[in-house]
Amino acid sequence: MSPSSPEAVKKLVENMQADLRSLSMECKKKFPPVKEAAESGIVKIKTIAARNTDILAALKENSSEVVQPFLMGCGTKEPKITQLCLAAIQRLMSHEVVSEAAAGNIINMLWQLMENGLEELKLLQTVLVLLTTNTIVHDEVLSKAIVLCFRLHFTKDNITNNTAAATVRQVVTVVFERMVAEDERFKGLMEEPPAVQGNSNRRSVSTLRPSAKDAYMLFQDLCQLVNADAPYWLVGMTEMTRTFGLELLESVLNDFPEVFLQHQEFSFLLKERVCPLVIKLFSPNIKFRQGCGSSSSSPAPVEKPYFPICMRLLRVVSVLIKHFYSLLVTECEIFLSLLVKFLDGEKPQWLRAVAVESVHRLCVQPHLLRSFCQSYDMKQHSTKVFRDIVNALGSFIQSLFILPSAGNSSSSSTPAGGSVSASQGSAQGGPGSGGAGGGLITQAAFEYRGTWIPLMNVSVQGSAKATYLEMLDKVEPPSIPEGYAMSVAFSALLDLVRGITSMIEREISKQEQEAAMREEAEPASPPQDPMAHEVWEEMVNACWCGLLAALSLLLDASTDESATENILKAELSMASLCGRLGLVTPRDAFITAICKASLPPHYALTILSTANLSNKDRFDEQRSFSLCISVYSIQGQSVQMVSPSSESHQQVVAVGQPLTAQPQGTVVLTAKNIQCMRTLLNLAHCHGAYLGTSWQLVLATLQHLVWILGLKPSVGGVLKPGRAVEGPSTVLTTAVMTDLPVISNILSKLFESSQYLDDVSLHHLINALCSLSMEAMEMAYGNNKEPSLFAVAKLLETGLVNMDRIEILWRPLTAHLLEKVCQHPNARMREWGAEAITSLIKAGLSFKHEPPLSKNQRLQLLLLNPLKELSNVLHADIRQKQLECVLQILQNQGDSLGPGWPLVLGVIGAIRNDQGESLIRTAFQCLQLVVTDFLPTMPCMCLQIVVDVAGSFGLQNQELNISLTSIGLLWNISDYFFQRGEAITEELEREEAVLLKQAQDKGEPLNRPFHPAPPFDCLWLCLYAKLGELCVDPRPAVRKSAGQTMFSTIAAHGTLLQPPTWNIVVWKVLFHLLDCVRKSSSTADKEKIESGGGNILIHHSRDTAEKQWAETWVLTLAGVARIFNTRRYLLQQLGDFFKAWEVLLDHIQSAALSKNNEVSLAALKSFQEILQLVTPIKDTDKLDALAMDVSPVLMESLQVSGPGRPLVRSDSLAERLAQRYGAQASLPPPGEELDDSALWWSAWNTWYRIGTECTRPPSGGADKLVFVPSQPFLTALIQIFPALYQHIAGGFSMEDLKKLGVILYGAVSVPISSDTSPFILPSYTEAVLTSLQEAVLTALDVLQKAICVGSENLQVMYPAIFEQLLLFVEFSCKPPQYGKMETKHVANAKYNQIQLFAPAEWVALNYVPFAERSLEVVVDLYHKTACHKAVINEKVLQNIIKTLRIPLGLKYACPAESTWKLAVSSLLKVLSIGLPVARQQASSGKFDTMWPELANAFEDFLFTKSTPPDNLSIQEFQRNEAVDVEVVQLISTEILPFANFIPKEFVGRIMSMLNKGSIHSQSSSFTEAEMDIRMREEFSKVCFETLLQFSFSNKVSTPQEGYISRMALSVLLQRAQDVLRRYVEDQRLSGRCPLPRQQVTEIIFVLKAISTLMDSLKKTQPENVDVNVWAQVIALYPTLVECITCSSPEVSSALKDALGPFKDFMQPPVSKVQNGES
Repeated sequence: MSPSSPEAVKKLVENMQADLRSLSMECKKKFPPVKEAAESGIVKIKTIAARNTDILAALKENSSEVVQPFLMGCGTKEPKITQLCLAAIQRLMSHEVVSEAAAGNIINMLWQLMENGLEELKLLQTVLVLLTTNTIVHDEVLSKAIVLCFRLHFTKDNITNNTAAATVRQVVTVVFERMVAEDERFKGLMEEPPAVQGNSNRRSVSTLRPSAKDAYMLFQDLCQLVNADAPYWLVGMTEMTRTFGLELLESVLNDFPEVFLQHQEFSFLLKERVCPLVIKLFSPNIKFRQGCGSSSSSPAPVEKPYFPICMRLLRVVSVLIKHFYSLLVTECEIFLSLLVKFLDGEKPQWLRAVAVESVHRLCVQPHLLRSFCQSYDMKQHSTKVFRDIVNALGSFIQSLFILPSAGNSSSSSTPAGGSVSASQGSAQGGPGSGGAGGGLITQAAFEYRGTWIPLMNVSVQGSAKATYLEMLDKVEPPSIPEGYAMSVAFSALLDLVRGITSMIEREISKQEQEAAMREEAEPASPPQDPMAHEVWEEMVNACWCGLLAALSLLLDASTDESATENILKAELSMASLCGRLGLVTPRDAFITAICKASLPPHYALTILSTANLSNKDRFDEQRSFSLCISVYSIQGQSVQMVSPSSESHQQVVAVGQPLTAQPQGTVVLTAKNIQCMRTLLNLAHCHGAYLGTSWQLVLATLQHLVWILGLKPSVGGVLKPGRAVEGPSTVLTTAVMTDLPVISNILSKLFESSQYLDDVSLHHLINALCSLSMEAMEMAYGNNKEPSLFAVAKLLETGLVNMDRIEILWRPLTAHLLEKVCQHPNARMREWGAEAITSLIKAGLSFKHEPPLSKNQRLQLLLLNPLKELSNVLHADIRQKQLECVLQILQNQGDSLGPGWPLVLGVIGAIRNDQGESLIRTAFQCLQLVVTDFLPTMPCMCLQIVVDVAGSFGLQNQELNISLTSIGLLWNISDYFFQRGEAITEELEREEAVLLKQAQDKGEPLNRPFHPAPPFDCLWLCLYAKLGELCVDPRPAVRKSAGQTMFSTIAAHGTLLQPPTWNIVVWKVLFHLLDCVRKSSSTADKEKIESGGGNILIHHSRDTAEKQWAETWVLTLAGVARIFNTRRYLLQQLGDFFKAWEVLLDHIQSAALSKNNEVSLAALKSFQEILQLVTPIKDTDKLDALAMDVSPVLMESLQVSGPGRPLVRSDSLAERLAQRYGAQASLPPPGEELDDSALWWSAWNTWYRIGTECTRPPSGGADKLVFVPSQPFLTALIQIFPALYQHIAGGFSMEDLKKLGVILYGAVSVPISSDTSPFILPSYTEAVLTSLQEAVLTALDVLQKAICVGSENLQVMYPAIFEQLLLFVEFSCKPPQYGKMETKHVANAKYNQIQLFAPAEWVALNYVPFAERSLEVVVDLYHKTACHKAVINEKVLQNIIKTLRIPLGLKYACPAESTWKLAVSSLLKVLSIGLPVARQQASSGKFDTMWPELANAFEDFLFTKSTPPDNLSIQEFQRNEAVDVEVVQLISTEILPFANFIPKEFVGRIMSMLNKGSIHSQSSSFTEAEMDIRMREEFSKVCFETLLQFSFSNKVSTPQEGYISRMALSVLLQRAQDVLRRYVEDQRLSGRCPLPRQQVTEIIFVLKAISTLMDSLKKTQPENVDVNVWAQVIALYPTLVECITCSSPEVSSALKDALGPFKDFMQPPVSKVQNGES
């Protein structure tokens, strides 16, 4: 019910009346005036109540009167009355019906009561009610009321005392609350004028409103009182304590800061009064040093710090700083500096405790701390207050460990050094010696070097709940429990870190958000003010050294897990904050601290290296990559940042191998190490973005920890607990065993979370991992320890999780793995490097990128590039991994490689011979996969690379089978080209167009092999070129296979090429190949190859490199020749066909002249092949010509090359291509005769050169080794001529014939080596020609036939042919010489002798059959051509006779008997044809020289000088005689009858021959029996008859004939004379002995002849007979007479007949004279 409601008012009126009644009752006896007053009061009230509607207002107006009776009652000083009155007054007050005047009266009355010491508590209550219910009490009245309370406070009664104190506090509050309310009321009405500056008159507060004035006066007097000065306003104060004054000041300042901040008068008071006062009061504390103060406990405030005042001062300072920092910047600087000083070790413990509590209060106010930083630390010449506070805290904590704490009973006895020796043990509840008592420590505590400090729970996180600052009732300094100061300092430190970091991070985030919003609104907005950033940086820079020093020490000393956790959290958040602000050094320092704490003590890790570890108490933070060695100094002394204490009081949880080289043996990890490690992981995981270069520290440490814990990388780079490979050195407790999977998991998460890092941070991470890996590699050099694979594994893991932005980290990542790790000598290291790089590549290719790889070629190439780079690594294991990766990529992404193909193919093809078989095999598997599966999917531009790669496998020399298979692949590739020709052509041409345009834009020519040719053709050319390279491989098998493949592909698919391309094929491929092969063959080694590796035997025909090359040469030459043969219709349209032909012939020539029989023979085969060329048809109007001309070739090659591929396909393709290029590939232009004669003549010249060269006899002596061409070779050479001749017959001249002759002669003259002779020579009994001789004769035969049908001018060649043949005929008697070589002649050598004595000698052939055959040919030919003009003119007959004369003359001395017989029969035949011609031509004299030749021939033959062999049988002899007889018959039939056409001398010689023949020439050596036969009776007889026949002739028609008769007669008579004389002689000598039968026969024959002659003479006209004849006839007579004495009846009878006719001569002499005269 509100006091103004009617009921309340009614009640009030009733109560008041009741009070007044009571009062009057009480005072009735003793105090009548009071009673009266009371009663009048009742009336008054009633009246007021009755008259007024607003009773309360009326009451208030008349309050002085209403109150009066009660005041009077109080004046009685009767307790009962006084109490009643005071209650009534209070009731009035509470209803606010007291006016200002009344209030004054009340106060005065209370004052009197107070002075009299009555009802003190009631007084206080009344004052309170009066002041709190309304605001009417002002100015002096108010001051009086306040003084009253103060006075009561200092009474002796404790209760009053305390109640008064409380009242004073309340009253003071009320005064200030009124002012605040007043300000609220006037707010906005008018701005108060500013205070007059420098106003020192303390009473002049005219500018203030009433309540404000009261407050001002009150505060001013409080200051006065504390300062022990007289108050200005609180008149009547008798005494005052400083403690109470300070408490009041503190409460005002704390509760009403806005009053001071809004009113300058009050601010002035603060500055002018409060601060100086505080500073003044602080002085004893500042000066005091423990131990030098007086020992007396006098409370004199000057000498010694006084706890109550000191503590209150600190509270005031806290409030001042908290609320009025902005007003009192300078003053606060002083306060804070003081505060810092109070933490000093020399101050009393309690002072330090209170100071540390005060500092804690500051530490929970980060915004305040920021202001300090801005106002002091950032100003140039100002104290670095903030830094000092932090450093002071740090020093304080250190000092607690080092100095004995006063409250610590055990250590108080130790000297000031504070090092408690271990044996002494430490504070109660401390551990025993070493860590043995570790389990007993249940209380959280810090322990360092034997100093054990318990940790108490002093305050809730983030609030500074002080203990000693609240001890307002204590006068004596309290004793501080052990560990309290440490606990507060620890909390302060943590709160400081927490506050600063969270504040700055909030602000940073806010700023970032605003920036982001602004970016969206207006992109080009200016950045945020840099001021904020500077402040943050300065704060961190100011505090980090001290924080780090303290935290490191605490971390080391901490034995409690949660404390450790808090310290680590603090270090972590500082590290993170420094990172966010980009403060590298502090960030690294904090991280280093955590890292160190994670590792075992004294673990040598360069990157965390600590200087002077020997000086255990101090150590400098030394950074391995920054040269600054920073010693953090606090107040001029080095930070005692303590290195880990060696005696561990931690639970050991793991023992492992160190990764570093220095500490030998094992190292120990404690639970705290593991805890720190988890913090480190946490740091990296959550704050990775801010780590930057510190990644190196973090990762290095993790690497070592992981190593000690024995975690090893597994697939994908995840670290798993390794198997116990380490042996006994790694010991893990179960506690850690359960932790390991968690740690491993966090480690992986850490790198997985790298996907949330921004690009820069990611780069830092990668760089750190790289440099870590570098170190690991450094360590792995030189020693055989297992390397640490942490870095490599994590690089892999990081790469794998960042696939979506792999581009930004790919280069550094792969560069490191490639250049460093994969090249490392340690195999395990390398293996992981390769594993990492290949896994990354595979992952990269299979990752679903956005846009996909197929559209992002650049990325794809980027991903594949390292694969290519791996080829530069020489280690086989790396290449193996690389190739396995390629195989997997092909299997998984083969279809989508696209532009990546060149790289992949490059990798497959990067094989070298020093790599070993297995690598090459793997690479080849990849290639096979490509060729079988992926040719259609790759860009056609890559096909050329495929060809190159396949070629390079062919060329490698490690694995022959692969080389051979790769040649097969090339064949498959060519098939593919063939089948997909059109598609490939189109795609390539599109590409080409693009490339050409690019090249033109750059102004460069297009760089492509075989450029001018169309791109599809270039593909073929590359294929051919590659096969060409393989054709000259050092290995024969490869050469052979490549050669066959190459020529087959050209044969099968050559039709696809454009005609101009053939030009390149011919020159750049075929001829180039021929050149190479020729060169290699000529330089090949002639050493014998023992075996073909293993136990393969090599055939003797291949047992030298030279012989193996010969095979290649053969194959190649044959292949090229075949192409020329089959493709001539196409090649001839090329401009330089003739030139090509010449080159081809040159190659044939050099091969033919090669010293290797196989090559030379094959060359001739090729020569034959190209001579069988068909001159192209000239029919252009039908396309079936194409089919006719091409198909057989194609058909053939297709059957050769591939299993039944349909011809239709190739044909249609050829046609389509032909149409595409707008030309009919194969047909010559219409109407153009293709003139080939030049080609054939060129061939003829080549043939001639080969022949000349190979048949030219060696010039050297017998000692030189000579090369003699083989018979098959020569045969083949000669056999070429007929084919060649067909083409050149038209222009074949005498000159050429002569050349031919030389070669034929030379060829026939070549001997054969004795070891091949049994295969070539016929056995001696047979007369057979060798094939070479056959060929020679065939060649001449062809020529002769050609001449026969040829034109007149050809026929002049007949004589030359005769000449050639006759040369051969001579061989029968004198075989040709071959240079100066000694040859055995078959005729006089038996084969077995050759074998025995001269196995390597040369054997001349048996030329007899050849000569004889030649002779037959001559006869034949002469038969046909005898009448020919040239034959007559060139004296062919004479030459034939001259040649025949040789065997005829030798007769029995001929090498073969058949020779002279044939010669004779040939002579007879020739003469039978030739003599008639000679007779016809007698007049021309063309045969004049022939006759003597013929005479010689007859004579040499008929009267030979050679004797018949001894073993000649009689039958033989008779046969031979028959031949002689035949000759004589020829003379008698063909020559003598025509004597008048024949020269006289010749006839004379014939006659004398006949004469000679008709007389038996005998030799005395014959026996009788032989004599009979050997006398050639028959022959003599025929001769004689012939003589006789021609001795007379009655048919003389010409003088010539008569001459023959005369000559014959003369000879005949001469002959008869001789025979007779000899007979007579012999007769006389023989005596009784009968003469030989032949002689008898002969004489009888002569006698008969004489009688015949006589008859003839009778019949002849006498004038026909020469006088000489008569004379000779008559001269015979005496001789005949002498024969009468003979004893032989036959002779006698013949003699009778002969003598008879002489009677006719018996005439008188007259007749003779007459005759003579007439």
